[in-house]
Amino acid sequence: MGIVKTDKLTFEYIRRDEEGNVEGITRAVDEVSLDIKQGDFIAILGHNGSGKSTLAKHMNAILYPTEGTIWVDGKDTTEEEHLWDIRQTAGMVFQNPDNQIIGQVVEEDVGFGPENMGVPTKEIWERVEESLKAVGMYEFRKMSPNKLSGGQKQRVSIAGVIAMHPKCIVLDEPTAMLDPNGRKEVIRAVRALNDVEKITVILITHYMEEVIYADKVYVMDKGRIEMQGTPREIFSKVERLKALRLDVPQVTLLAHELKKNGMDIPDGILTADELASAILGQNGLL
Repeated sequence: MGIVKTDKLTFEYIRRDEEGNVEGITRAVDEVSLDIKQGDFIAILGHNGSGKSTLAKHMNAILYPTEGTIWVDGKDTTEEEHLWDIRQTAGMVFQNPDNQIIGQVVEEDVGFGPENMGVPTKEIWERVEESLKAVGMYEFRKMSPNKLSGGQKQRVSIAGVIAMHPKCIVLDEPTAMLDPNGRKEVIRAVRALNDVEKITVILITHYMEEVIYADKVYVMDKGRIEMQGTPREIFSKVERLKALRLDVPQVTLLAHELKKNGMDIPDGILTADELASAILGQNGLL
């Protein structure tokens, strides 16, 4: 069994009137089955309302299934005795870093989680140092979070999760409130955690450019998994993605249009370098 596994996971939001009577039921996650292996970098894509954030909240036992099952590191999230272990195994990073940062100084904020776990003081400071270095924020350790940019704050949030030594980090639209530079900072830090620290990363996003380095991509719509595959397989289906109201990386879209106009270019171009190589190769310049 993988680090996160779901079997026909279903979650329904129930709307009630002022007297508590059921007004309606919305099925936000609809029979989703996944098996995510330790060390994978997984991206879950979908437009707003597709169910991807609701699914993410099940991975940290913030929400519980209406039907079906989710296991985190082999533990059923509905079994209360496993709750503490599950939340240590799968750390969550949300889209607004201000909602997660509580310390007056960066290093104190990062040490807050391990301190609550009862980690000895000496080890807390070792974890703070290693986690801040992992996200490239060690030189800011004595600063107030209020003086940091949005991207820097989000990297501090990620460091706070890393300091608790999770096996898996679930990032729920972590760059949604950031500018393009902040988004690049955060994704670079996340990729390094996966490459170097071998932490399982589950990235929930609607920014296509963020998922091109993932091992596997799941695309959600109306609570269901509509597409799955490698980034190249997913981005080979430009028209299908458009039908699901998702953007496509600009370079992928350009390659798609060039191919439609008769240029011999492979499907699923992911980077500008790949496109340049394909064009040069067709023209006999490589």
